[in-house]
Amino acid sequence: MRVLAYEALRAVGERDAYANLVLPGLLRTAEEDAAKRGGGFDRRDAALATELVYGTLRHQGTYDAVIAACVDRPLREVDPPVLDVLALGAHQLLGTRIPTHAAVSATVDLARVVVGDGRAKFVNAVLRRISAQDLDTWLDQVAPPYDEDPEDHLAVVHSHPRWVVSALWDALGGGRAGIEELLAADNERPEVTLVARPGRSTPQEIADSLPADSALPGRWSPYAVRLAEGGDPAGVPAVREGRAGVQDEGSQLVAAALAAAPLEEGPDARWLDGCAGPGGKAALLAALAADRGAELVAAEKQSHRARLVSRALAGNPGPYQVVVADGTRPAWAPGSFDRVLVDVPCTGLGALRRRPEARWRRRAEDVAGFGPLQRGLLTEALRAVRVGGVVGYATCSPHLAETRAVVEDVLRGGHAPAAQWIDARPLLPGVPALGEGPDVQLWPHLHGTDAMYLALLRRTG
Repeated sequence: MRVLAYEALRAVGERDAYANLVLPGLLRTAEEDAAKRGGGFDRRDAALATELVYGTLRHQGTYDAVIAACVDRPLREVDPPVLDVLALGAHQLLGTRIPTHAAVSATVDLARVVVGDGRAKFVNAVLRRISAQDLDTWLDQVAPPYDEDPEDHLAVVHSHPRWVVSALWDALGGGRAGIEELLAADNERPEVTLVARPGRSTPQEIADSLPADSALPGRWSPYAVRLAEGGDPAGVPAVREGRAGVQDEGSQLVAAALAAAPLEEGPDARWLDGCAGPGGKAALLAALAADRGAELVAAEKQSHRARLVSRALAGNPGPYQVVVADGTRPAWAPGSFDRVLVDVPCTGLGALRRRPEARWRRRAEDVAGFGPLQRGLLTEALRAVRVGGVVGYATCSPHLAETRAVVEDVLRGGHAPAAQWIDARPLLPGVPALGEGPDVQLWPHLHGTDAMYLALLRRTG
């Protein structure tokens, strides 16, 4: 399983792959190979590989700082494959309960296989230096004191790039305790949360289909079911049949809030998801629309993602359309819809629990790169909705430049139809700590969700 974990890390590093996409394929191949040999596939091995991959990626910044203190050259001069092996070893030594001798021995054996005997000796020497101290002792040595450089201290201790620490702290506000809780939450394994699509399944049905104590109700969403640790969505009949799906509660709340927002006098018959891929929110919106006799149009610019949307919506009880269309160059007439959602592309800083590699892949300048697209999508969404209709602007990032700044720029820019804020907080009933409004920012450490942002706007002119 350590070879498999190494292959996943190499795919992430060499091909910019995402671990949540590449790792399942590697595990399936390992299971098939075991079956061909007539042996079984131990789920504990799969769990170990998953922990090694995600744990190493989440704590990569911390481990790099420790490794740097144990080698005699800059890390940029260490071959990336060797650095991946060292990071895997560091995680076993500093982030798991694997005995020291087993962690060192197994990682050196891995090094012999993937980088050769000569470099395996180098790996052995570095790991033995790392194993001489525990994580807290290492952090005291490699992290600058908080009083001297708070952001760099937090970056090393909680394994986030400094610019991400700064951006999250600005968005969150407050003192040290809150940002430490947020950064720590980013490094925790997220729960697997399901959505029961209305009219097709219910949370109770999903819970009844699972062994006792393996399902918990959602914290905030009436459609959510949380699986106990180790729960496999593929084992849920409603998921296999497309009547339910895997979806974070934050995403469910965004769709539910848009559906619940009050309209001014007029119809409520046509809804639009303007950035529908890969289809999670669209599937929930389609089910909610069908319950009212409304139709959802799900638009996605990329054809391969539009196919994913079609798959997610298949079997919806009410009318819907999936169209390949660019939300910044709409294929529909102005004022065609009563409700519009644009969950815009962004840096993804709100989903670092699920995609930990994104924190190392993104750069501060990426934020500005998304800005024109985000503003264009919101502007066209306001044109697409009728007067009195509602637009939801959502994004999985708490960065202020991707959230409220975008909405304020569009509202005062003079290029979009006139619109006014709707207070979104009452449309998330029971959810605490939603701030001063009218928009809403969810947080992993406060709500147990991805850091989803939602602004609701009513077109007035």
